[in-house]
Amino acid sequence: METRQPYSNDEICKRRIQRSKLEADGKPIPVTVHDKTGNCKPKPYKSMLLVAVVTTLIVITYSILGHHRNDNYIPHAISMWKWGGRIDQRYISQLKINWDDVSSVIHTLSSKKQIHGIGFLNFHETEIIDWKTRIAVVNEDQIVHLKLDPVDQNVTWDVLYPEWIDEEQEEEVPTCPNLPKLDVPRKVLDLIVVKLPCRNEGNWSRDVARLHLQLAAAGLAGSSRLNRPVHFLFVTNCFPIPNLFPCKELVVRRGEVWLYEPDLKVLREKVQLPVGSCELALPFKPRG
Repeated sequence: METRQPYSNDEICKRRIQRSKLEADGKPIPVTVHDKTGNCKPKPYKSMLLVAVVTTLIVITYSILGHHRNDNYIPHAISMWKWGGRIDQRYISQLKINWDDVSSVIHTLSSKKQIHGIGFLNFHETEIIDWKTRIAVVNEDQIVHLKLDPVDQNVTWDVLYPEWIDEEQEEEVPTCPNLPKLDVPRKVLDLIVVKLPCRNEGNWSRDVARLHLQLAAAGLAGSSRLNRPVHFLFVTNCFPIPNLFPCKELVVRRGEVWLYEPDLKVLREKVQLPVGSCELALPFKPRG
């Protein structure tokens, strides 16, 4: 049996050079693929990084565009009640909406008139989506999200309804604080839907945020000079202010859903009055 002579270093180098030339001539380099436990597959790091960067940019762009579309359509209601960077808890209603009652009331209204524009005040985005899917199929241009700035934290019920004011106006003319109002939308509204908070503790009727929401909605309806009826639908477990919405104007009630058809002429006169006893309706001396 012939004994194989070991290769010298020079011969080994020549063999490596020849093998490199063969590989450079176009022959594929075999890649060993191990099993899953070995985890030794070649990883194209640069390609994966490029794909990740492109995917991230697409997701960010889509999110921004989608956010702008939602802002123009139905911005979330609760997040707008912010004061000092925090959500204003005074305006939030924890009431769970009974959609069967809402559907029954809307059916009563739609049997009498056609609804072209609906304004939502103090509703969460998900609640408006539920309205669209459960109550009626409406177009996007029919829905108007009403934005209302919260009243100053210093404005309390005692400020609006003090025990005493200077009726003689010897020192100064008493005035009420200004409450933010709603901007009049371009869309003519046939129905204004308001979700009112109702506190369980204390006197629930002495609620500044609750009063503010109703005054703002009434002022919006009164600002229209069109001779067409405007209905109010309140979702609340506490009845609306009878001074603004008396029982004689109540069309129908189902549980915690109240539908009113106010006299707009009378409503305009009411919203022109002072918000509380903090100011005289007819001051003796002109403001100066």
